[in-house]
Amino acid sequence: MERREFARKPQGGVHLDLCFACHAIWFDQYESAQLTPGAVLDLFKQIHDHHDQPPRPLGERLHCPACRERLLLTQDLQRTNRISYYRCAAAHGRLTTFFQFLREKQFVRSLTAPEIATLKAHVSQVRCSGCGAPVNVERDAQCGYCRSPISILDPDAVTRTLAELSQAERPRRRMDPAKIVEDMLAGQRFEEPRARFDSRAAAPAGWAVASEGLVDLVGEALDFLMSD
Repeated sequence: MERREFARKPQGGVHLDLCFACHAIWFDQYESAQLTPGAVLDLFKQIHDHHDQPPRPLGERLHCPACRERLLLTQDLQRTNRISYYRCAAAHGRLTTFFQFLREKQFVRSLTAPEIATLKAHVSQVRCSGCGAPVNVERDAQCGYCRSPISILDPDAVTRTLAELSQAERPRRRMDPAKIVEDMLAGQRFEEPRARFDSRAAAPAGWAVASEGLVDLVGEALDFLMSD
């Protein structure tokens, strides 16, 4: 893991351990809630810088770096988003994947039924933003491997976070995040023939790396937002 410092509320810094190979973050207790809006955006950018690299599968037995006890898979609810992470029973902290962090901070949300219906008109398969496996949108509303729901970047959440930043922290490029979802679901970013998606073979049992030709809804939106 790499240890990097981010701004803490109301002052000071938070040192987070990031594993870019497995797309995961270790938070000591309360560290996630202590991040400033600017720190959240900084971490958001670093996640984008590595989202094209297929994540390495997490081990079946994960251990707390402080007490070495086995971490417990935990399901939680953050506002309207269901999230999962691996927590230390002794409250030393938790291990969260990049994708689950984006859901926790409301940057990413599950697609609604009408949005899934619109998506089906353009593609038959997308790439799971959680593990990289192909997801058949004509049959499933979630990944068959990691059980993550089909998700997309939430433009309102990005707008709210940008609004909380000082002018010095704002990105140079003025963006209209709402246009991202509109364009993607209107099919303007899906110019490849539909047959290309229909022809993808089933992923290997247990794990699937990113497949060329499959659309990652979260990754596509990240690229659009963060490009110069």
